[in-house]
Amino acid sequence: MPLYYDDDQTMLAETAQQFMAEEGAIAKQLRHWRDRNCKDGFGHGLWKQFAEMGFTGMLVDEDDGGLGMGHVEAGIVLENIGRNLTPSPFLSSSVLAATALKHGSDDTRGRWLPGLIEGEKVYAVAIDEGPKHRPETIACKAERSGNGFKLSGKKDFVVYGASSEMIVVAARTSGSDSDEDGITLFAVPQDASGMSHDSVRLVDSSMASHITFDGVELDGDAVIGEVDGGREVLNAMLKAGRVGAAAEGVGVAQGAMDMTVDYLKQRKQFGKLIGEFQALQHRAAHLYSEVEIARAVTIKAAQLLDGGSDKADLMVSVAKAKVAKAAGLAVKEGVQMHGGIGMTDEYDIGLYMKRDRALQEFLGDQYYHAGRVADLSGY
Repeated sequence: MPLYYDDDQTMLAETAQQFMAEEGAIAKQLRHWRDRNCKDGFGHGLWKQFAEMGFTGMLVDEDDGGLGMGHVEAGIVLENIGRNLTPSPFLSSSVLAATALKHGSDDTRGRWLPGLIEGEKVYAVAIDEGPKHRPETIACKAERSGNGFKLSGKKDFVVYGASSEMIVVAARTSGSDSDEDGITLFAVPQDASGMSHDSVRLVDSSMASHITFDGVELDGDAVIGEVDGGREVLNAMLKAGRVGAAAEGVGVAQGAMDMTVDYLKQRKQFGKLIGEFQALQHRAAHLYSEVEIARAVTIKAAQLLDGGSDKADLMVSVAKAKVAKAAGLAVKEGVQMHGGIGMTDEYDIGLYMKRDRALQEFLGDQYYHAGRVADLSGY
């Protein structure tokens, strides 16, 4: 399959690029909400505009009112989100949560999907239970209680957790903490009694929560998929979220590179544009090749995921690891080539570095995924 967009995807890319550049620009969104210490970290008005553009329901099946698109298309939107550092719950809501809800009952989908598609609701996912991403271990417990369950435990770094109307929670319903089976996913309403948030602002100014579940009562309808059979759904969520994060990371790398190249064309030193110095040209050319490789492997991972390939899991981790390396290089080179002003808040290049640092950790850093590549390759 070719590693470029078809006509429809190219049109989507042009539309998303124009929309994000105009409505999701750094000054208009990220700096605006950050400087006002917004408790949500994003603008609900922009989220409504996402819905009007059709973005929020991209991964929702047409039978459920969505567009029935794939991860390549979602990645196009995410790349432009990253390119403009647009604060948005798209990844958590329209990718991760939407992927989980596909496996829900008719009632579950009917309850939660319309609000997502219309841009009226934001959803979060609660997976991690420590400072590092280790989805192999789930200790948060959901015990049988009458016709439902009682949820107890903690989840960490739930992005936009306090701003969401519902949280998809991975909990253990049987077995020990590290067992492959015995996982169940629940759709937990924000107003559920016994759930508390400790909100934190991350380095990139996005908001996350440490959530405590203290005997949260859930009825049987809260289950997404099958009881004790949630590992398959969780894995589907993780693959979708990881390739989405990789796509956003490509956008961060591209945005940082574009800003840096523009600066090389403007800044003069010793009577010459610094972009005329061969050493900087070599570094810029190397950076360009790294970003293009990262984009290609991310598109490939999304294509395999859309096609249901058994190689998708491997390629998703390849993409996440490669993008982390390329984006890390882009932001470091960007700050260094800007010189002293690259360290100031007035220049946007530092904001790209902060977003990259947050994305590096989201759903596994490059070392976690390099390890997965080795494991999945039989080493």
